[in-house]
Amino acid sequence: MPTVFAHALVPVAVGLGLGHRRIPARLLIAGIVAAMLPDADVVAFKFGIAYADAWGHRGASHSIVSALALGALAAICRRPLRTTAWTAFLFVAFSALSHPLLDMLTNGGLGVALLWPWSEQRFFAPWQVIEVSPFAHRFFSARGVQVLLSEARWIGVPALLLMATLAAPRLVRERRQPR
Repeated sequence: MPTVFAHALVPVAVGLGLGHRRIPARLLIAGIVAAMLPDADVVAFKFGIAYADAWGHRGASHSIVSALALGALAAICRRPLRTTAWTAFLFVAFSALSHPLLDMLTNGGLGVALLWPWSEQRFFAPWQVIEVSPFAHRFFSARGVQVLLSEARWIGVPALLLMATLAAPRLVRERRQPR
């Protein structure tokens, strides 16, 4: 898996790129939480649930259904998020779905149960370019540094490009408007 910090980069890039009028701060925070939340499934290890189980790591919590459910919850909470139901749904569902898609790009683990509950098959992307992150107790090591460099290259740089691409039309429009 990419580090939990790297998962936050996608909603941050989209949110900052689109600007606070389209993605209010509360919605941005909800998107960040949704992007990091699937890795809460590591708690399953404490209950004896195996990694490869449907409820194990990269299982049900990493599915399209899970991302859509988080999006639906955000739509219900549209008022506190200070946005429309549609915007809340799309942004949070996209943020949550970015998590398993990034995990599919890693070079370790068992893959992602993207199609759960219809299938427990685990998937990887054709290109597994992101170094898989060690779990917390080994994160601050030479291996952890390799992971961070890999994430900077394969997640950080594309996130910056995405943010710039989304922000450019808005910034040009704002410059053209008289003050």
